[in-house]
Amino acid sequence: MDRLTEQRLRDDVATGKVDTVLLALTDMQGRLQGKRLAAAHFLDEVLPHDAEACAYLLAVDVDMNTVDGYRSSSWETGYGDFVLRPDLATLRPVPWQEGTAMVLADLAWPDGRAVRESPRQILRAQLDRLAARGLTAQVGTELEFVVYRDSYEDAWRAGYRDLTPANLYNVDYSLLGTARVEPLLRAIRNAMAAAGMTVESAKGECNLGQHEIAFRYADALSTCDNHVIYKNGAKEIAAAQGRALTFMAKPNPREGNSCHIHFSLTEDGEPVFAGENGHGLSTLAGHFLAGLLAGMRELSLWFAPNINSYKRYAAGSFAPTAVRWGVDNRTCALRLVGHGPSMRVENRVPGGDVNPYLAVAAMIAAGLHGVEHELRLPEPFAGNAYTADGDRVPTSLRDALALWEHSSLAAGAFGEDVVAHYANNARVELAAYDAAVTDWELYRGFERL
Repeated sequence: MDRLTEQRLRDDVATGKVDTVLLALTDMQGRLQGKRLAAAHFLDEVLPHDAEACAYLLAVDVDMNTVDGYRSSSWETGYGDFVLRPDLATLRPVPWQEGTAMVLADLAWPDGRAVRESPRQILRAQLDRLAARGLTAQVGTELEFVVYRDSYEDAWRAGYRDLTPANLYNVDYSLLGTARVEPLLRAIRNAMAAAGMTVESAKGECNLGQHEIAFRYADALSTCDNHVIYKNGAKEIAAAQGRALTFMAKPNPREGNSCHIHFSLTEDGEPVFAGENGHGLSTLAGHFLAGLLAGMRELSLWFAPNINSYKRYAAGSFAPTAVRWGVDNRTCALRLVGHGPSMRVENRVPGGDVNPYLAVAAMIAAGLHGVEHELRLPEPFAGNAYTADGDRVPTSLRDALALWEHSSLAAGAFGEDVVAHYANNARVELAAYDAAVTDWELYRGFERL
């Protein structure tokens, strides 16, 4: 469909077709937050003058609790506002909500300074570094999710136990299996297409009730914008059908939900990853991939941001454990795929819980580190990388946090203030987890210990 422009929105508001505009930002957890605005108010007041929201939106935990340790927003700062500046390039209809449009916002402080801790601003800063070299990042994200026949409310009341997956056996690539949930998959595909995204396909995956919907490769910012809108919209569409779906990295002991990130670079619109060097790579691509490998461990906090994220990494799970790269090798952290203009690297480390802006920003920062220092790309790994020696993907959020806080790469690329902000977020999660009494502890210890 054609992009929703300001003039078309004005026309739709005048005719009563649109009465609500969602003004949204992406928080640290990768969720959409914001306001539902009367459409006329959005056009008359917000577009010319911006809007505001409490800055605590980038300083809370998953449960929206105010927590200590953030410099930018706290009780000491009075929990003031930041400014939401609508980015009209993201304006789109929301077909699964009647009479509704949506626009994403960039964040600034009242004095005009960018909110450096904002995920969208973090990615913009790294894209600016690429642009200074005449480069543009092209990205695709492949999100997996598990569908349940229970509603979100039923799942909550059941304590997320004994839920019924939409498929009771492995439906990887199965047309019969995907047909069982096609009414939901079709509703999501068509709604996202009507919201301006280019849908490519849907397929079953390995876990029970697990599926994936794929979208067209695009510039990095557009892909990340689409990613968070799709993720939010898919949940809303599932809820409307009385079902629940989850993007948790590891919702059960079977295969986890991945978010493979495909990445390449262009210069003046032309792909620059392919070349005459080893394995068909350009010199630039070789240095970039070497940087991705070198920075993988210390930037893993942005590839695997939650306690649960690290439970994906298990041998034979299709989630990587070794920091290796390979040519079309799904056991490696980085998989080189395509050839010629389609050549790209697939980062297999992120899970479905990843914040795409932060993960792509981390990939750019690591890749540019490799380019700037002309790092040498090692030979690709052939065979089963689960048995490889050498560096491993961190096995816990605690380990990832320690690497992040001591990373000169992160401090140099993002700034010490951003590093400290996201380190505090990890410490908050670890403290909450350490204080929790789990089912595992109760089952093992209630009677027998």
